[in-house]
Amino acid sequence: MPRNQFQRMVFAFLTVIVTVHAFVFFSLYVVNGSTLMEVNGTQSVLEAIYKQGGVYMFGTYVPIWFVVIVEFVLAYCLEVLMGSPCSFKLASKIFNPKDTHPVIFESAIISATVGLMCPAMSFIAAFLYYPYYSGFDIINLLAIWFKLVCFNLPFAFFSQMFFIQPLIRKVFKLLFRKDIKKRQTAAAATAA
Repeated sequence: MPRNQFQRMVFAFLTVIVTVHAFVFFSLYVVNGSTLMEVNGTQSVLEAIYKQGGVYMFGTYVPIWFVVIVEFVLAYCLEVLMGSPCSFKLASKIFNPKDTHPVIFESAIISATVGLMCPAMSFIAAFLYYPYYSGFDIINLLAIWFKLVCFNLPFAFFSQMFFIQPLIRKVFKLLFRKDIKKRQTAAAATAA
């Protein structure tokens, strides 16, 4: 897929855009939706969020767009600095990229990325959404982190494996179709 640093940055950007929106939706609607509606006495999650003044983050309530921006910046930095490089190295330790079918190798990279990014982003989220109004306790932080990993890991794996990565790979192929065609032509000429 990505062959140079620019392409890796674009691929990470596309992935993080979709992933952050999916996780904000998952967290607000699926994990916390019924609680938000019950506490605020509303019939919809969005109405509950507006009624309470936004999403609780860093001990205050902020708009959803702010949550998306903060999570995007943190996830993108983490993906570029740790997720992508480490997941490729981990997958390469198990499979030889040249001898392994591309689907299997890409699945190994996706699995390694989820295995690295999910606990890391869940730990960041534990800090972002920690209930600071009741004081800070490291044991409580670790319990929240563990709970978030338990909620997020299955969603992260299945959404990345079967929805997000196939979508991003299609978009990536459309964006870089000229470069891909040029590489395929060069490879065919070398093979002949």
